Amino acid sequence: MVRREKSNYVIQAVAHALDVLEQFHGDGELGVTELSKRLKLHKNNVFRILATLESRGYIEQNRSTENYRLGTKCLQIGQTYLQHMGLLQQARPIMVEVVKACRESAYVAVMRKGKVVPLDMIESDQPVRIISHVGENLPLYCTAAGKVHLAFEPDEEVQRCFPDHLGQHTERTITDRQVLMEQLKKVASTGYAIDDGEYLTDVRTVAVPIKDYMRTVVGSLAVSGPAYRIPNGRIEEEIAPLMMKAGRELSSRLGYNA
Repeated sequence: MVRREKSNYVIQAVAHALDVLEQFHGDGELGVTELSKRLKLHKNNVFRILATLESRGYIEQNRSTENYRLGTKCLQIGQTYLQHMGLLQQARPIMVEVVKACRESAYVAVMRKGKVVPLDMIESDQPVRIISHVGENLPLYCTAAGKVHLAFEPDEEVQRCFPDHLGQHTERTITDRQVLMEQLKKVASTGYAIDDGEYLTDVRTVAVPIKDYMRTVVGSLAVSGPAYRIPNGRIEEEIAPLMMKAGRELSSRLGYNA
């Protein structure tokens, strides 16, 4: 029996409904006309999709503007997803301790479709602090959390995850593939990765891998702060040892046994 690709089973109507939902990322409200233009769908089709989604609570209409926005059902599903991830349940208390110890912002992230995505974070209590955008797709090659994932992947998988062009986000972004591969080998050896202002100017991040009972990297734990507060000496003497200890503890909670 020949197995068919899952893409062959896609239901077009469902795909269109999901396309509509995804248009609200970053946009508060949208109207039928705007959605029709963006998706190149007939207005009547867009209206029917919105009406269906509204009836189930995924979309709601602002009666004063007649535009649409995401409904509370989307929030409920997102919260259910987060609550049921054992990784986040175990990571939260460890992040609390990390932030308390170093007074910098901490977050936990996972790799999804060639990107690294922060799922939860705890902010520093300092007036100047780094805020990680939970749910945002970040590049793998120029973030500490992303490098941690790449460092423990086979070389061929790493190359597959790289975009065709390594875009330069700051003047410190590494865009040479060979240089990056050498850095990833060092990450695998030392057990932690550093983003030295490579994604955001004047921001330093240190990340460590999170492994499960299968010895697979299932996430990354990271600490970010202004570069002036995280010099190299502090990374080596304080931040890296703190993070590696936290990473080992979190991994052990997920069943990892060194």
